[in-house]
Amino acid sequence: MKSTPKSLRLHIALFGRTNVGKSSFLNLIAGQDVSIVSEQPGTTTDVVEKTMELLPLGPVVFIDTAGLDDSTILGGKRVEKTEKVFDRADVILLICEGDQFGEFEQAVCERAGKTPLIKIANKSDLSDSSDPSYMPCNSTDLSSREKVLSQLKAQLLAVCPDEFIQPPPLVGDLVKPGGIAVLIVPIDLQAPKGRLILPQVSTIRDALDNDAAALVVKEREYTHMLNQLKTPPDLVICDSQVVLKMVGDTPDTIPCTTFSILFARLKGDLPKLAAGAAAIDHLKDGDKVLIAESCSHHAAEDDIGRVKIPRWLRQYCGCELQIDVYAGRDFPDNLSEYRLVVQCGGCMHNRREILSRIEKCEAAGVPITNYGLCISQTQGVLKRVLSPFPAALDSYERELRT
Repeated sequence: MKSTPKSLRLHIALFGRTNVGKSSFLNLIAGQDVSIVSEQPGTTTDVVEKTMELLPLGPVVFIDTAGLDDSTILGGKRVEKTEKVFDRADVILLICEGDQFGEFEQAVCERAGKTPLIKIANKSDLSDSSDPSYMPCNSTDLSSREKVLSQLKAQLLAVCPDEFIQPPPLVGDLVKPGGIAVLIVPIDLQAPKGRLILPQVSTIRDALDNDAAALVVKEREYTHMLNQLKTPPDLVICDSQVVLKMVGDTPDTIPCTTFSILFARLKGDLPKLAAGAAAIDHLKDGDKVLIAESCSHHAAEDDIGRVKIPRWLRQYCGCELQIDVYAGRDFPDNLSEYRLVVQCGGCMHNRREILSRIEKCEAAGVPITNYGLCISQTQGVLKRVLSPFPAALDSYERELRT
């Protein structure tokens, strides 16, 4: 991998009315023509993304959206896509024309909720206001780029979420410096040719960042390699699809878990997702289950989300379930119809988007878990792979008792 994945970048979303200069502002910041600029209202027809390095913040992705007041023929569709960006925005830039602030701007502030918001008075030459709550900008003045960039960086550093500056650990707190993590990586038909998948790569990098070593093996060679080690590893991590074999081959004295559970902690709220896994025991005939996966891909013959998890759920519960699958950024509004939501590991979503989904499920009173937790529960080994995470294990056991 040659660049930081979008899911690990700070997501900065641009909102505002049509023709307030959102696209011009993005082009100014990027120093290139990222978005089409025109006097014609509704020029931005779809969400436009631009990844870049914004030092000292680091890797970011700017998201340019259609105007919330778009009244063109396709305006409704555009606004619908714009609304979805709120769910993954770490920081919101509210672009105003001068210091004009009306119902649309107020709606953005209300929809933002607790998400940090920076107001930008674009076309500041049209306003005489010196309101300090706005960052002044004239995006058509190319000579002002460095000044605008400097001001924007200062504002972003002031409001940037702590979890981006100091993200939750992946394995750094589980593997001591000089220690070793064993990664069990199946190579099957669904494995990408010539490379490892993002959770595996991220785990290796995190181990190295924390002065530890990573030993990568396939499931068939795991026991042999484990016996070759002079000292036991600090942690064993496996793909969820081989969790039953991994647990059977791993001594009780060695902590173990799955990549998907690690990502449940990195991207979401592990105790809440662990509690959601306990709800699997309460499923009954006719209940609806939502499978939500981040990736949009053609399903393989034995696809994990569309085939294997539904099969394991039905076998474990001993009942017939209605399974719906939503892919990519699609997520239903009718959550109350479901008895359980099973989210994938979320490696393609940023943390804000996964947390947003958890919040929506909580508001609808629907338990939510993730692939790794769900699979481990249906294989009867969830307590074992949650053992490195006492708070999550306690949450799971407490929910089982209710």
